[in-house]
Amino acid sequence: MKGSLRQSMAWIHGWLGLIAGWLLFAMFLTGTASYFRPEITRWMQPEQPANHSTPAAAAAAAIRYLQRIGPDDQQWYIFLPDERTAVTRAFAIPAPNGTAPRKRAPELVLDPASGEPITARETRGGEHFYRFHFQLQLPYPWGRWLASLCAMFMLTAIVSGVITHKRIFADFFTLRWKKGQRSWLDAHNVSAVLALPYHAVITYTGLMTLVVMYMPWPIVTNYAKPIDFSYEAFGLLPERPASETRAPLTAIAPLMRDAERRLGGPPTRLVVQHPGDGAATIAVTRHLSRSLDARAPTITYDGPSGRVLSIAAPPGPAAATMGVMLGLHTAVFAAPAMRWILFLLGGTGAAMVATGLILWTSARRRPNVAPFFGLRLVERLNIATIAGLPIAMAAFLLSNRLIPAAWPGRADLEVATMFWVWGGVAIVQWLRPTPRAWREGLALGALTFAAIPVADAIWTPARLLAGDPLFVSFDVAMLLLAALLAFASRRAGRPRVTPVRRSSLEVARA
Repeated sequence: MKGSLRQSMAWIHGWLGLIAGWLLFAMFLTGTASYFRPEITRWMQPEQPANHSTPAAAAAAAIRYLQRIGPDDQQWYIFLPDERTAVTRAFAIPAPNGTAPRKRAPELVLDPASGEPITARETRGGEHFYRFHFQLQLPYPWGRWLASLCAMFMLTAIVSGVITHKRIFADFFTLRWKKGQRSWLDAHNVSAVLALPYHAVITYTGLMTLVVMYMPWPIVTNYAKPIDFSYEAFGLLPERPASETRAPLTAIAPLMRDAERRLGGPPTRLVVQHPGDGAATIAVTRHLSRSLDARAPTITYDGPSGRVLSIAAPPGPAAATMGVMLGLHTAVFAAPAMRWILFLLGGTGAAMVATGLILWTSARRRPNVAPFFGLRLVERLNIATIAGLPIAMAAFLLSNRLIPAAWPGRADLEVATMFWVWGGVAIVQWLRPTPRAWREGLALGALTFAAIPVADAIWTPARLLAGDPLFVSFDVAMLLLAALLAFASRRAGRPRVTPVRRSSLEVARA
């Protein structure tokens, strides 16, 4: 790292980007897809009905059903439908059974109008991309630790990249085609500078969402139990012990309307503790779309009487800052147009990482010189990640239509399909010459994405024939992605022509 500051930053930028680049590309791609997490889940469960219920009616219907099947449960979590989610989702925690630990029951998908379970195909839906984005399919907490480390590398690469480029804004307006390494550098600069504020904010806020995990010492030092910190920082009411006296819950619908009036927005979540007990409580949380702060206010009622027990006080500066950072990262507040803008900006992040990885190999390849082992390894990892991951994500979506809806364990099978396809592509491309591996991998991705609307039309035609906007727009988006990959495959397949420079004598004779 000898030399000027700019040279040192260039060295740091190149090597940190290479070490974490493949994981960062996967995090950017799956994180970008997560902007439409509810919509992906709805597409992957076409049996879901259209939602025509109010939050109050949906909450009342869900409570009636849970009271019927689990009146002695310890706790209920109820997530209400909105304009993006068409169903009510509920989780029940059974009452303690001796010394056995409490386990959360499987998720219940309920009809908002009737409260009855919906017979929908089992799937992880958009939640799979969201969880993979920061857990990388690794056990807790190792995936989150690895994702955090990559985010630290990314933030350092952003800062070092800004220092390295002395003509950063001039380079933004420069994009030269068919110039080999120069073209890849231009593409890397344009994709980086185009959304530089977004890249910096999304990386920093992503780090802050997990800051309590890798910097727990202030909480551990000042609080005997971590939950005490949550009670104080976010104004939550501590859990009341059960009274062992039976008492019915108050009517839910009027309670929900009261909560909407007090909180200034529609409710999105209910947490019922000790349902059916005299000490029951009902905590109602406002929808996140009303504020940048992802930690929406909560009001807690006494379960039997409906009396207000507490209203969360406005958070302090630190808690409010943390909530806004989480909100900026997840973008739950965003309207449809803003989500599409963020989706495109996330795509530039994936393009920035991909072009940087390709640039690393392009800068080290020499004409008529066999590439060394490290260069060959990086080239193959680039193909496996940049071409292989989109194929795997498309295979995950395609498997949702190809696996029979009633197949047991189909949610895990969908996830397994993604990783088996990804692994298969990674292995097969080692057997092909590098240019052909790029061309064939991108072409296969185009075919896989194009097959999704075809499978959708064959196996679940009802929503398409009905003109459901979600299903139509989803299939159109898949065709656009297929066209993008087909264009990339065609460009990758064109032979690179090196112009032959003629001598002055040949020019004179011509």
